[in-house]
Amino acid sequence: MTDIPSLIADLLSGSIAKRRAAAKALGTSDDKRALPALAAALDDPHPAVRSDAIQALGRTGDAAVLPHITRALGDPEPGVRAAALAALGRIRDPGSAPAVIPLLKDTEIEIRTGAAVVLGRLGNRQAAGPLKQLLADPFSEVREAAEDALRRLTK
Repeated sequence: MTDIPSLIADLLSGSIAKRRAAAKALGTSDDKRALPALAAALDDPHPAVRSDAIQALGRTGDAAVLPHITRALGDPEPGVRAAALAALGRIRDPGSAPAVIPLLKDTEIEIRTGAAVVLGRLGNRQAAGPLKQLLADPFSEVREAAEDALRRLTK
């Protein structure tokens, strides 16, 4: 049996390694007590801890965590934004598309690509117009992700 209170304590005050391990363990625990602590960890000073907490929230599949994940889309670290995109892609709530659309203009190629992929998975047709703008992106990976997302949206 997992000791949720100890994991929460580690997540909020342990070393970086302990905080990361606690986030991962809490994400697989299916224990609702973990959600507030994981949400609080999105303010952790270390980006790897924030990424692990976001991934853990995404694994819950619980729509109640969407506001926390969408807030992380504005994180200054690209790895954290990528983790938030992956979590949204896992939950697949079409209502989160408006929060993802601005990332189609991110300075990072990987984030623009990830945003296009997630928008294709979400199935929200509001994303079609912004995705079409990516067809002129200078990077082929981004253009291909936008093309694939548009195909998914027009099926």
